[in-house]
Amino acid sequence: MKRLENRVALVTGGNRGIGEAIVYRLAEEGAHVAVNYPWDTMREQAEAVVRNAEALGVKAVAVRADVGVKAEVAAMFEQVRAALGDVEILVNNAGVAPFESFFKLKEETWDRTFNTNVKAIFLCSQLAAETMAAKRYGKIVNVLSTASLVVTSPVIPHYQSSKAAAHMLTKGMAIELGKYGINVNAVGPSTVDTDLCADYLADPEIRRKEIEANPMKRLGTARQIGDAVVFLASEEAMQVNGHLLMVDGGLSVKAAQPEDHLER
Repeated sequence: MKRLENRVALVTGGNRGIGEAIVYRLAEEGAHVAVNYPWDTMREQAEAVVRNAEALGVKAVAVRADVGVKAEVAAMFEQVRAALGDVEILVNNAGVAPFESFFKLKEETWDRTFNTNVKAIFLCSQLAAETMAAKRYGKIVNVLSTASLVVTSPVIPHYQSSKAAAHMLTKGMAIELGKYGINVNAVGPSTVDTDLCADYLADPEIRRKEIEANPMKRLGTARQIGDAVVFLASEEAMQVNGHLLMVDGGLSVKAAQPEDHLER
């Protein structure tokens, strides 16, 4: 029997990159999956992910919502419930990381980053936890970052602040929701070679420095993040709660060297 057989999962930002890989890993383990995407322009992309997930033998559905807006989140959960059932596994993956240094950082960039990276976790988790608590079962996994623990670049202070806040939110939810049988955990990737990082990693020198800075001397893959999410969503992790599982090759425990900090 597969580890997540017939469980219902929702992956925010599941239409591309790490989110897409998470969708496929959940589907491979037997979970029915809702693929969230933020804008109508990404509908075809999300529907392609749905078709690929269905080819793995599960049910899947694409659901549009800006996960930083409460009304849209509520509508999304109703759509998922109608199509697949109550959400039992919530993966808060949606995130943004625009490059802006401290003196150039705009208020709207700060607000958009916190809405997507922190507020969305709160909104989605609050709704998911209502039905999870009633069933005395649920798994919430937040996709965070090496930046949740250490400063990874001098040009993303808003991103690092949001991921640190999301880390504390993960811990707070774990303590409050644990008594309802809900596990709340997180995974922390370092730089992952996906389309979202394509422009950044297109510079051969930046790619070389990212690889050299990592103790494993390689970039992470989206599938590796999916593997970690599957573990935290499985019965194998029933007693794991409030934990940030770093999937960063050891980068967050390595003392930084000057060449680790890359400016654009």
